[in-house]
Amino acid sequence: MRICGQEFGGETIARIRELIGKGLSRTRLSQEVCRLLDWKNRAGRLKEMSCRMALNILHEKGEIVLPEARVLGFQKKASPKASEIGPVLEPSVISGPLSDLGRIELVRVSAAKNKALSRLWFDLMVRYHYLGSGTLCGAQVRYLIRSGTKGVVGAASFSSAAWKVAVRDTWIGWSPGQRVERLSQVVANSRFLILPHVQVPNLASHLLGKLVRRLPGDWEATYGERPLLLETFVEEERFVGTCYRAAGWQEIGRTAGLGRQGRGGPVKKVLVYPLVPEARSLLRGGDPVFAPSSPLPPPLDWAEEEFRGVSLPDKRLKDRLLILARDFFARPAAPLPEACGSRAKAKAAYRFFDQDEATMDVLLRPHTQATEKRMKGHPVVLCVQDTTELDYTAHPRTHGMGPIGNHRLGPIGLMMHDTLAITPDGTPLGLLDVQCWARPEDSTRSPVVSATPEEKVAARKEKEKRKRENKSAPIEEKESDKWLKSFEAVAKIQKRCPGTRLVSTGDRESDIYDLFVLAQKDPDGPELLIRAVQPRKKTDGTALWGTLLERSPEGEMVLTVPRRHNRASREAMIGIRFAKVELAPPFPRNKGLAPVTLWAIAATEKNAPEGIEPLSWLLLTTISVETLEEAREKVVWYTRRWGIEVFHRTLKSGCKIEERQLGNSHRIKACLAIDLVVAWRLYYLTKLGREIPDVPCTVFFEEHEWRALVTFHQKVPASPEAPPPTLREATRMVAGLGGFLGRKGDGEPGTQTLWRGIQRLDDLSAMWTIFTRLQVYSTSPVPTRRKYG
Repeated sequence: MRICGQEFGGETIARIRELIGKGLSRTRLSQEVCRLLDWKNRAGRLKEMSCRMALNILHEKGEIVLPEARVLGFQKKASPKASEIGPVLEPSVISGPLSDLGRIELVRVSAAKNKALSRLWFDLMVRYHYLGSGTLCGAQVRYLIRSGTKGVVGAASFSSAAWKVAVRDTWIGWSPGQRVERLSQVVANSRFLILPHVQVPNLASHLLGKLVRRLPGDWEATYGERPLLLETFVEEERFVGTCYRAAGWQEIGRTAGLGRQGRGGPVKKVLVYPLVPEARSLLRGGDPVFAPSSPLPPPLDWAEEEFRGVSLPDKRLKDRLLILARDFFARPAAPLPEACGSRAKAKAAYRFFDQDEATMDVLLRPHTQATEKRMKGHPVVLCVQDTTELDYTAHPRTHGMGPIGNHRLGPIGLMMHDTLAITPDGTPLGLLDVQCWARPEDSTRSPVVSATPEEKVAARKEKEKRKRENKSAPIEEKESDKWLKSFEAVAKIQKRCPGTRLVSTGDRESDIYDLFVLAQKDPDGPELLIRAVQPRKKTDGTALWGTLLERSPEGEMVLTVPRRHNRASREAMIGIRFAKVELAPPFPRNKGLAPVTLWAIAATEKNAPEGIEPLSWLLLTTISVETLEEAREKVVWYTRRWGIEVFHRTLKSGCKIEERQLGNSHRIKACLAIDLVVAWRLYYLTKLGREIPDVPCTVFFEEHEWRALVTFHQKVPASPEAPPPTLREATRMVAGLGGFLGRKGDGEPGTQTLWRGIQRLDDLSAMWTIFTRLQVYSTSPVPTRRKYG
């Protein structure tokens, strides 16, 4: 195995065990291992610190057992007196201009040369730095920062660079071999501290400038090699990194949050400072940029997971897309200017939607790819397709709209046909295909009530004529071709997901004979499951529905019918009949069309409540149905189709897509692409809280979100050591922000209370983040509430 740039094979580990058996201390052991491996720096000194870190890793992996660490003597001693190096700490706040500090000096700290300075450096870090004094990795250089008039005002350290950082390695463009060879020329700014009572504007960036100029010479003098690049990591939950940017450091990305040992940690911004202009080329040895074949690093959040890799010509457009997605999810029901949070961001959003390249297909492509990845973890996925109307009648000045009703001067808007991937358990995995279009104006639509009787009769005759002509037209010229296009899109995905069985599912509108023919062309393609509405006949001339009803039920099952409008949910007793059938092509379009073989399932309700129409379904599927259990399974699968109706309701009521005022259909479709993913994520959260309630809420919520949520719910700050709540607990807390009462008979929260709660959670988490940052600089306790009277 390779650790800290050295290879530790079986023979090497055996030699290390022999050395441990001689009773050597850890210090002596690291020296002997360095000699064994000829592990030295450019100056010829043993790389003891790197070796100690490698030995600790081997100890944690169980390869060796290190001797007990000895307590260092200086840890028991008190900090040095102020008289040793001048005034150390001032009891009062130091403020004012930078010039009041006088000459600022960087004092090199070395335990071998001055233990008093070293003890002071450790004491300041333990007292005031959130990471403490830590265990600095490998080679290291430490400084105290001393003012000519105020004494010590801060401290800093530099140490060996992180072994692997995906964004840094990609930015440099070096290969793994080049990284191993030249990583020693990258140095990490591992600690940077300004004492909390020192509040001098521009001091931080001024000090960083002095450190950048001083470090290369000190590092070369100590380790025999001059660094080319500096790196640092800023924990974004605590700091912004403004001082680094002011000092000329460049932000190149974020870490994956895996931590140094891959055990998980906070996400951090990665900033670099090239010490020479050609640093990247020199680190590659002058070689061209290496294109890694490994996959991209893990996404930072859900927005990156769903939109990363979008094919837009400018990186700024990609960044804006991620910003819009996060803002829309934080305030799903808010108008666009309110969701963006500022006038500048709203103007940027309008500019983004105006881009010719920002089409619905382009923006949704990375989401559909992410959906494919989620699908591969399931043996069966239902690809539910349905059509919905988007009504923009309230915004008549929006260009590019078409009729969506049956009357002249009736409602206008867009038609949308989408395909949603849903597991047999009902969990939505994401969108697979979205078609959105505006219907052309049709002069044959029925006139409004104010038309004369003659106009109504003429319009009705013209409509009947067009209906007959449309019936004989090929499927490609009809709007119903949307069902075939969706099936073809699913068929392409099926080829890329051979281990997952895809089932294209549709309601009565999908009862199209051409769809049956298409589904049977490829035996390795997706399956089909639809509800029939046409009076289908078998090849022997008998009616399909009547033939099935003549049979006795093979069995029964209980279905839960969800609440609809003012009707409460109920339990329905369903009789099941099924048979393998051969359907004849419809007349008069039977020329050139062959019969199709399907399995038919009749599901009819018994003893329906008075005043409620009983359920009566005829399901047609390409999946073999030989037993009662298989028939029941297909009926349950069809009930999952209701999920797409919930999704459409979330899109319209939760994301308020029909209230977007964007001026034209191009902007509307681009905005709709983002809203579709936001609506899916809202629905996904609702289902996850029910399907996997006991997993930690970190599968969905960021750390600052769940900590803010717990703090608000418990009315006391969340303990840093407290584990995250379960997903069910967090979901119910969010729904509580949106009005969910959680009473015994309320069941689990729905999408409506969740989208209300998420809007409040966004404000709570933002405020929690601000207070947390303030707490880092605060040395006094938070006062309790004042009492009056």
